Amino acid sequence: MNTPDPSPPPSQLRSRLTLLLIAFLFLGSFFVAAMLRFTGWQPSGHRNYGELLQPPVNLATHALLREDGAAFAWQPEANRWRFLVSAPESCTSECARTLDALHRIWVGQGRKADQLEVLWFGALPDGPRFRALVPMRADARLAAQLPEAARADAVPVYLVDPSGYLVLHYHPGFDPAGVRKDLGKLVK
Repeated sequence: MNTPDPSPPPSQLRSRLTLLLIAFLFLGSFFVAAMLRFTGWQPSGHRNYGELLQPPVNLATHALLREDGAAFAWQPEANRWRFLVSAPESCTSECARTLDALHRIWVGQGRKADQLEVLWFGALPDGPRFRALVPMRADARLAAQLPEAARADAVPVYLVDPSGYLVLHYHPGFDPAGVRKDLGKLVK
């Protein structure tokens, strides 16, 4: 007596394996993408050098004053990004280094430099003076809202969007090349 062979013919087996391989490739890539997304991984080209502030602080609601006492107007329609520095009273060499770095970043923007300003709160150190440098009156209320307080040996820098929202924080001793990379994504 002949017992029937329970195994499928080779062509049917090959078809099933092909279907399983296609399903694995489709679902496997989906699961890998989901895993990367939910673990927070991002390609290095999409990361900011500066620390993204969540939630962003709205500075447009503050009545900020220029050094001469005139009110500072945000003018979002001008599409200007601004660096904000709230320097401590006794800042010397670190403030001068920060001012020089911001000047170099501004010069490095070339034709896009007019879309940047540097709002310097407090006394200006010795260093370059340039048309984008806006001396501002020290504002204790503003300084209290910043994520990191400035010290004589450590001056953080912040990036403010055209609407007046504080969005990025650069820790003291920041790398100007990283800041330029961030600006390349933002200033168009």
